[in-house]
Amino acid sequence: MNILLTSAGRRTYMVEYFQKAIEPYGGEVFALNSDINAPALWKADHFEVCPLIYDPSYANFLFDYCQSNQIELVVPLYDIELPVLSRLKSKFLKNNIRILVGEEWLTEMANDKWLTQNFLHKHNFSTVPCFLSLEAFVDSYRQNEISFPVYVKPRWGMGSLSLYKAENLEELKFFFGLVKKEVRRGTLRFESQKDFESSVIIQAVLPGQEFGLDIINDLEGNYCNTIVKKKLGMRSGETDCAITIRHEILSLLGQKLASITKHPGNIDADVFLDGDEAYVLELNPRFGGGYPFSHRAGVNLPEAIVSWCLEINVPKNTLDYNEGVLSMKGIEMIDRHD
Repeated sequence: MNILLTSAGRRTYMVEYFQKAIEPYGGEVFALNSDINAPALWKADHFEVCPLIYDPSYANFLFDYCQSNQIELVVPLYDIELPVLSRLKSKFLKNNIRILVGEEWLTEMANDKWLTQNFLHKHNFSTVPCFLSLEAFVDSYRQNEISFPVYVKPRWGMGSLSLYKAENLEELKFFFGLVKKEVRRGTLRFESQKDFESSVIIQAVLPGQEFGLDIINDLEGNYCNTIVKKKLGMRSGETDCAITIRHEILSLLGQKLASITKHPGNIDADVFLDGDEAYVLELNPRFGGGYPFSHRAGVNLPEAIVSWCLEINVPKNTLDYNEGVLSMKGIEMIDRHD
Protein backbone atom coordinates (compact mmCIF):
# COMPACT_ATOMS: atom_id res chain seq x y z
CA MET A 1 0.00 0.00 0.00
CA ASN A 2 1.44 3.35 -1.08
CA ILE A 3 0.30 6.72 0.27
CA LEU A 4 0.26 10.09 -1.47
CA LEU A 5 0.34 13.43 0.38
CA THR A 6 -0.92 16.28 -1.82
CA SER A 7 0.09 19.93 -1.36
CA ALA A 8 2.72 18.64 1.04
CA GLY A 9 4.36 22.06 1.42
CA ARG A 10 6.39 22.39 4.60
CA ARG A 11 4.73 19.54 6.49
CA THR A 12 7.79 17.30 6.69
CA TYR A 13 6.44 15.80 9.91
CA MET A 14 3.39 14.42 8.06
CA VAL A 15 5.69 12.61 5.64
CA GLU A 16 7.59 11.09 8.56
CA TYR A 17 4.42 10.08 10.43
CA PHE A 18 3.05 8.21 7.42
CA GLN A 19 6.42 6.66 6.58
CA LYS A 20 6.54 5.11 10.04
CA ALA A 21 2.91 4.01 9.79
CA ILE A 22 3.29 2.26 6.43
CA GLU A 23 6.80 0.84 6.89
CA PRO A 24 5.66 -2.46 8.50
CA TYR A 25 3.57 -3.18 5.39
CA GLY A 26 6.25 -2.45 2.80
CA GLY A 27 4.59 0.71 1.49
CA GLU A 28 6.08 4.07 0.57
CA VAL A 29 5.07 7.70 0.91
CA PHE A 30 4.78 9.87 -2.20
CA ALA A 31 4.35 13.65 -2.15
CA LEU A 32 3.08 16.28 -4.57
CA ASN A 33 3.52 20.03 -4.63
CA SER A 34 3.50 22.71 -7.30
CA ASP A 35 6.83 24.11 -6.03
CA ILE A 36 9.92 21.92 -6.25
CA ASN A 37 11.40 23.69 -3.22
CA ALA A 38 8.61 22.54 -0.90
CA PRO A 39 10.58 20.89 1.96
CA ALA A 40 8.20 17.94 2.41
CA LEU A 41 8.94 16.73 -1.13
CA TRP A 42 12.53 16.05 -0.17
CA LYS A 43 11.53 13.96 2.86
CA ALA A 44 9.20 11.69 0.86
CA ASP A 45 10.27 8.38 -0.67
CA HIS A 46 9.18 9.72 -4.08
CA PHE A 47 7.80 13.05 -5.24
CA GLU A 48 6.56 14.93 -8.27
CA VAL A 49 5.99 18.59 -9.08
CA CYS A 50 2.33 18.88 -10.03
CA PRO A 51 0.02 21.41 -11.70
CA LEU A 52 -1.82 23.93 -9.55
CA ILE A 53 -5.07 22.62 -8.08
CA TYR A 54 -7.17 24.83 -10.40
CA ASP A 55 -5.27 23.84 -13.53
CA PRO A 56 -7.65 21.98 -15.90
CA SER A 57 -5.09 19.18 -16.16
CA TYR A 58 -4.85 18.57 -12.39
CA ALA A 59 -7.55 15.90 -12.01
CA ASN A 60 -6.19 13.74 -14.84
CA PHE A 61 -2.63 14.26 -13.64
CA LEU A 62 -3.56 13.12 -10.13
CA PHE A 63 -5.46 10.06 -11.32
CA ASP A 64 -2.67 8.97 -13.67
CA TYR A 65 -0.03 9.52 -10.99
CA CYS A 66 -1.94 7.40 -8.49
CA GLN A 67 -2.45 4.56 -10.94
CA SER A 68 1.17 4.64 -12.11
CA ASN A 69 2.49 4.41 -8.55
CA GLN A 70 -0.03 1.99 -7.00
CA ILE A 71 -1.34 4.69 -4.67
CA GLU A 72 -4.19 3.42 -2.51
CA LEU A 73 -4.58 6.39 -0.15
CA VAL A 74 -4.48 10.12 -0.94
CA VAL A 75 -4.13 12.50 2.03
CA PRO A 76 -4.75 16.19 1.19
CA LEU A 77 -3.02 18.79 3.37
CA TYR A 78 -4.26 22.14 2.00
CA ASP A 79 -7.64 23.82 2.43
CA ILE A 80 -8.27 24.95 -1.12
CA GLU A 81 -7.78 21.49 -2.63
CA LEU A 82 -10.44 19.85 -0.46
CA PRO A 83 -13.54 20.83 -2.52
CA VAL A 84 -11.80 19.79 -5.73
CA LEU A 85 -10.76 16.41 -4.31
CA SER A 86 -14.18 15.80 -2.74
CA ARG A 87 -15.67 15.92 -6.23
CA LEU A 88 -13.13 13.34 -7.44
CA LYS A 89 -13.29 10.83 -4.61
CA SER A 90 -16.09 8.63 -6.02
CA LYS A 91 -14.24 8.14 -9.31
CA PHE A 92 -11.00 7.38 -7.51
CA LEU A 93 -12.62 4.94 -5.09
CA LYS A 94 -14.03 2.94 -8.00
CA ASN A 95 -10.40 2.40 -8.95
CA ASN A 96 -9.38 1.38 -5.41
CA ILE A 97 -7.89 4.78 -4.56
CA ARG A 98 -9.27 6.32 -1.36
CA ILE A 99 -9.09 10.10 -0.96
CA LEU A 100 -9.21 11.09 2.71
CA VAL A 101 -11.69 13.93 2.30
CA GLY A 102 -15.20 14.73 3.47
CA GLU A 103 -18.32 15.18 1.38
CA GLU A 104 -18.44 18.15 -0.99
CA TRP A 105 -20.94 20.09 1.16
CA LEU A 106 -18.55 19.86 4.11
CA THR A 107 -15.46 21.00 2.24
CA GLU A 108 -17.32 23.90 0.59
CA MET A 109 -18.76 24.99 3.94
CA ALA A 110 -15.48 24.77 5.81
CA ASN A 111 -13.62 26.83 3.18
CA ASP A 112 -16.22 29.62 3.41
CA LYS A 113 -16.17 31.50 6.74
CA TRP A 114 -19.68 32.85 6.17
CA LEU A 115 -21.15 29.42 5.42
CA THR A 116 -19.25 28.00 8.40
CA GLN A 117 -20.93 30.39 10.81
CA ASN A 118 -24.35 29.73 9.23
CA PHE A 119 -23.80 25.98 9.59
CA LEU A 120 -22.75 26.34 13.24
CA HIS A 121 -25.72 28.59 14.03
CA LYS A 122 -28.12 26.11 12.41
CA HIS A 123 -26.81 23.37 14.69
CA ASN A 124 -26.97 25.51 17.84
CA PHE A 125 -23.28 26.15 18.39
CA SER A 126 -22.22 29.54 19.77
CA THR A 127 -20.94 31.55 16.82
CA VAL A 128 -18.94 34.64 15.93
CA PRO A 129 -20.81 37.81 14.85
CA CYS A 130 -19.94 38.25 11.14
CA PHE A 131 -20.69 40.79 8.40
CA LEU A 132 -20.17 40.71 4.65
CA SER A 133 -20.46 44.46 4.08
CA LEU A 134 -19.43 47.69 5.73
CA GLU A 135 -23.06 48.82 5.69
CA ALA A 136 -24.26 45.80 7.66
CA PHE A 137 -21.52 46.26 10.23
CA VAL A 138 -22.16 49.98 10.65
CA ASP A 139 -25.87 49.36 11.20
CA SER A 140 -25.11 46.91 14.01
CA TYR A 141 -22.41 49.17 15.42
CA ARG A 142 -24.78 52.14 15.64
CA GLN A 143 -27.29 49.95 17.46
CA ASN A 144 -24.57 48.90 19.95
CA GLU A 145 -24.81 45.27 18.82
CA ILE A 146 -21.08 45.05 18.16
CA SER A 147 -17.99 47.01 19.14
CA PHE A 148 -14.37 47.40 18.11
CA PRO A 149 -11.89 45.87 17.66
CA VAL A 150 -12.85 43.53 14.81
CA TYR A 151 -10.96 41.35 12.36
CA VAL A 152 -11.08 41.91 8.61
CA LYS A 153 -10.13 38.91 6.50
CA PRO A 154 -10.90 37.06 3.25
CA ARG A 155 -14.15 35.09 3.34
CA TRP A 156 -12.36 32.24 1.57
CA GLY A 157 -9.07 32.51 3.41
CA MET A 158 -6.59 30.47 5.41
CA GLY A 159 -3.92 31.03 8.01
CA SER A 160 -3.16 34.71 8.47
CA LEU A 161 -3.35 35.67 4.78
CA SER A 162 -4.68 39.24 4.51
CA LEU A 163 -5.81 39.27 8.15
CA TYR A 164 -6.04 42.70 9.81
CA LYS A 165 -7.36 44.01 13.12
CA ALA A 166 -9.36 47.25 12.98
CA GLU A 167 -9.62 49.40 16.12
CA ASN A 168 -12.06 51.96 14.74
CA LEU A 169 -14.32 52.75 11.79
CA GLU A 170 -11.61 54.56 9.83
CA GLU A 171 -9.26 51.57 10.06
CA LEU A 172 -12.10 49.21 9.20
CA LYS A 173 -12.92 51.02 5.97
CA PHE A 174 -9.24 51.07 4.99
CA PHE A 175 -8.61 47.38 5.75
CA PHE A 176 -11.86 46.30 4.09
CA GLY A 177 -10.75 47.90 0.82
CA LEU A 178 -7.20 46.59 1.20
CA VAL A 179 -8.30 42.98 1.75
CA LYS A 180 -10.54 43.16 -1.30
CA LYS A 181 -7.58 44.32 -3.41
CA GLU A 182 -5.31 41.61 -2.01
CA VAL A 183 -7.94 38.95 -2.67
CA ARG A 184 -8.32 40.07 -6.28
CA ARG A 185 -4.56 39.97 -6.90
CA GLY A 186 -3.46 37.02 -4.77
CA THR A 187 -3.76 33.26 -4.45
CA LEU A 188 -7.31 33.48 -3.05
CA ARG A 189 -8.76 34.97 -6.23
CA PHE A 190 -9.94 31.57 -7.50
CA GLU A 191 -12.17 30.81 -4.50
CA SER A 192 -13.40 34.40 -4.32
CA GLN A 193 -14.68 34.31 -7.91
CA LYS A 194 -17.83 32.68 -6.50
CA ASP A 195 -18.92 36.06 -5.08
CA PHE A 196 -16.23 38.69 -5.30
CA GLU A 197 -18.44 41.49 -3.99
CA SER A 198 -18.91 39.51 -0.76
CA SER A 199 -15.37 38.12 -0.58
CA VAL A 200 -14.36 40.03 2.57
CA ILE A 201 -15.72 39.23 6.03
CA ILE A 202 -15.74 41.27 9.23
CA GLN A 203 -15.62 39.18 12.42
CA ALA A 204 -15.89 40.13 16.05
CA VAL A 205 -12.84 39.58 18.25
CA LEU A 206 -13.79 36.71 20.52
CA PRO A 207 -13.26 36.79 24.29
CA GLY A 208 -11.57 34.05 26.28
CA GLN A 209 -8.84 31.49 25.66
CA GLU A 210 -8.24 29.86 22.29
CA PHE A 211 -8.13 26.08 21.96
CA GLY A 212 -7.48 23.70 19.10
CA LEU A 213 -9.40 20.47 18.71
CA ASP A 214 -8.49 17.42 16.68
CA ILE A 215 -11.85 15.72 16.17
CA ILE A 216 -11.23 12.17 14.96
CA ASN A 217 -13.61 9.84 13.14
CA ASP A 218 -12.86 6.54 11.49
CA LEU A 219 -13.04 6.19 7.71
CA GLU A 220 -16.79 5.51 7.87
CA GLY A 221 -17.45 8.69 9.86
CA ASN A 222 -17.86 7.06 13.27
CA TYR A 223 -16.66 9.16 16.20
CA CYS A 224 -13.44 8.10 17.95
CA ASN A 225 -12.02 10.92 20.08
CA THR A 226 -11.44 14.65 20.55
CA ILE A 227 -7.99 15.88 21.50
CA VAL A 228 -8.05 19.25 23.27
CA LYS A 229 -5.08 21.61 23.12
CA LYS A 230 -4.72 24.98 24.83
CA LYS A 231 -2.94 27.30 22.43
CA LEU A 232 0.03 29.11 23.96
CA GLY A 233 1.60 30.61 20.84
CA MET A 234 0.70 31.33 17.22
CA ARG A 235 2.79 32.03 14.11
CA SER A 236 1.35 32.99 10.70
CA GLY A 237 -2.10 31.80 11.71
CA GLU A 238 -0.89 28.36 12.82
CA THR A 239 -0.41 26.93 16.31
CA ASP A 240 3.23 27.26 17.36
CA CYS A 241 3.04 26.14 21.00
CA ALA A 242 0.32 24.23 22.87
CA ILE A 243 -0.42 22.00 25.83
CA THR A 244 -2.87 19.08 25.85
CA ILE A 245 -5.65 19.19 28.45
CA ARG A 246 -8.84 17.34 29.34
CA HIS A 247 -12.00 19.43 29.06
CA GLU A 248 -15.49 17.95 29.14
CA ILE A 249 -17.26 20.87 27.43
CA LEU A 250 -14.83 20.91 24.51
CA SER A 251 -14.76 17.13 24.20
CA LEU A 252 -18.57 17.02 23.99
CA LEU A 253 -18.47 19.84 21.43
CA GLY A 254 -16.09 17.77 19.30
CA GLN A 255 -18.30 14.72 19.56
CA LYS A 256 -21.36 16.73 18.50
CA LEU A 257 -19.53 18.16 15.47
CA ALA A 258 -18.29 14.70 14.48
CA SER A 259 -21.80 13.26 14.62
CA ILE A 260 -23.05 15.97 12.24
CA THR A 261 -20.20 16.10 9.73
CA LYS A 262 -19.48 12.35 9.58
CA HIS A 263 -16.06 13.28 8.22
CA PRO A 264 -13.33 10.68 7.68
CA GLY A 265 -10.14 11.19 9.66
CA ASN A 266 -9.58 14.56 11.28
CA ILE A 267 -11.33 17.90 11.62
CA ASP A 268 -9.15 20.66 13.01
CA ALA A 269 -11.39 23.11 14.91
CA ASP A 270 -10.52 26.49 16.42
CA VAL A 271 -12.56 27.29 19.52
CA PHE A 272 -12.61 30.14 22.04
CA LEU A 273 -13.75 29.37 25.58
CA ASP A 274 -15.15 32.21 27.69
CA GLY A 275 -16.23 30.74 31.01
CA ASP A 276 -18.43 27.81 30.04
CA GLU A 277 -19.34 29.29 26.65
CA ALA A 278 -17.49 27.75 23.70
CA TYR A 279 -17.42 29.71 20.42
CA VAL A 280 -16.40 27.81 17.28
CA LEU A 281 -14.37 30.03 14.98
CA GLU A 282 -13.25 27.77 12.10
CA LEU A 283 -13.35 24.17 10.90
CA ASN A 284 -10.68 22.53 8.73
CA PRO A 285 -11.61 18.98 7.64
CA ARG A 286 -8.04 17.73 7.22
CA PHE A 287 -4.82 17.28 9.16
CA GLY A 288 -4.32 20.80 10.52
CA GLY A 289 -1.25 22.62 11.74
CA GLY A 290 -2.18 21.65 15.29
CA TYR A 291 -2.05 17.88 14.73
CA PRO A 292 1.67 17.48 15.67
CA PHE A 293 0.77 18.51 19.24
CA SER A 294 -1.71 15.64 19.42
CA HIS A 295 0.89 13.28 17.95
CA ARG A 296 3.46 14.33 20.54
CA ALA A 297 0.89 13.57 23.23
CA GLY A 298 0.52 9.97 22.10
CA VAL A 299 -2.09 10.03 19.32
CA ASN A 300 -1.13 8.20 16.11
CA LEU A 301 -3.82 8.98 13.56
CA PRO A 302 -1.65 8.07 10.52
CA GLU A 303 -1.17 4.59 12.00
CA ALA A 304 -4.91 4.28 12.63
CA ILE A 305 -5.73 5.38 9.08
CA VAL A 306 -3.34 2.83 7.59
CA SER A 307 -4.86 0.11 9.80
CA TRP A 308 -8.41 1.06 8.82
CA CYS A 309 -7.46 0.95 5.13
CA LEU A 310 -5.96 -2.51 5.61
CA GLU A 311 -8.92 -3.62 7.76
CA ILE A 312 -6.69 -4.18 10.79
CA ASN A 313 -8.05 -3.61 14.29
CA VAL A 314 -7.00 -0.29 15.86
CA PRO A 315 -6.26 -0.48 19.61
CA LYS A 316 -8.12 2.19 21.61
CA ASN A 317 -4.89 3.73 22.93
CA THR A 318 -3.77 4.54 19.36
CA LEU A 319 -6.11 7.53 19.42
CA ASP A 320 -5.87 8.40 23.11
CA TYR A 321 -3.61 11.12 24.45
CA ASN A 322 -1.65 12.15 27.51
CA GLU A 323 -2.71 15.26 29.37
CA GLY A 324 -0.23 18.04 30.15
CA VAL A 325 2.11 17.53 27.18
CA LEU A 326 3.53 20.95 26.28
CA SER A 327 5.31 21.09 22.94
CA MET A 328 6.34 23.60 20.33
CA LYS A 329 7.38 23.71 16.69
CA GLY A 330 10.93 24.31 15.59
CA ILE A 331 12.75 24.85 12.30
CA GLU A 332 14.41 22.01 10.40
CA MET A 333 16.84 22.46 7.55
CA ILE A 334 16.25 20.26 4.48
CA ASP A 335 18.84 19.50 1.80
CA ARG A 336 17.88 18.93 -1.82
CA HIS A 337 19.30 15.73 -3.26
CA ASP A 338 18.87 16.24 -7.01
